This record gives sequence, structure tokens and C-alpha cells, in this order.
Amino acid sequence: MKLNRRNRRNGSRAFTLIEVVVVIVILVLLASIATPMYLNYIKRANVSAAKTQIKMLEDALTGYRLDLGKYPDTEAGLAALVENPDENEKWAGPYIKPNVPKDPWGNDYVYVSPGENGRDYDLSSYGADGQPGGEGDDADINSWE
Repeated sequence: MKLNRRNRRNGSRAFTLIEVVVVIVILVLLASIATPMYLNYIKRANVSAAKTQIKMLEDALTGYRLDLGKYPDTEAGLAALVENPDENEKWAGPYIKPNVPKDPWGNDYVYVSPGENGRDYDLSSYGADGQPGGEGDDADINSWE
């Protein structure tokens, strides 16, 4: 009894168990609404980042072609944008710095030259699963689309 009087005199008041439970329930409800929205935003941001990186790689490949007169073959791959594999005198790189990026899911971009889709080259990210094909977050992101 003396403890309660002292707390009231000092103006301090403790939270009741019900008040704490109500606050926790409100926080859990907010988190359950916000988390799916956040995860959806992250998925869209990864796809957008992959498309942007593919455009950047295309620009670097264009610079390579302007200097050497051709795109790197599949064997040389995108590494030819950073290193001069053939010790070619016309190579004026690196065409991308500091190195070739990985896609937003941590996988290497897939480069094939000559391309199989009527282009000089094909450049793709296989999405979150790192496998060809797929839907949603696992869908391929291609330079020819």
C-alpha cells in the first residue's frame, strides 16, 4: 500500500498487463499488414534492378563492338568487358568498372553470342531461382524483350 501511494505522489504510473497486451496486438497487426507490402516492393525492385543492369551491360557491349568490330563470343563472355582476353590492340576497356555485376539474386548474367533470338547476342537473368523459365519472381529477364 505504501508503494502505491509513493508512485501516485511522484506522478509515475505503471502499465497494466492489459495495456501492454493491447499494444503488442496492435504492433503485430501493423507488422502483418506491412510485411507483405514490403516483400512485394523488394520483388519489384529486384526485377527493375535486373532490367537496369541489363541495359548497362548492353551499353558496355556496344562500346566493345565499336572498338573491336564485333561482340565478344560466348566463350569470352562478359568477362571480355573487363579483361582483354585476346590481347587485342583495339581493345580500349575496361568497358565496365569495377567488374561485371551479378544479378540482384546473386547469379551471373547469361550471355550467348551469336544470339538464339535473331540478335547478335542474348543477355539474360534467370530470376530468383537461377534456372531458365519460371513465373513471377522466378521469371527470366531477357535483353530482347
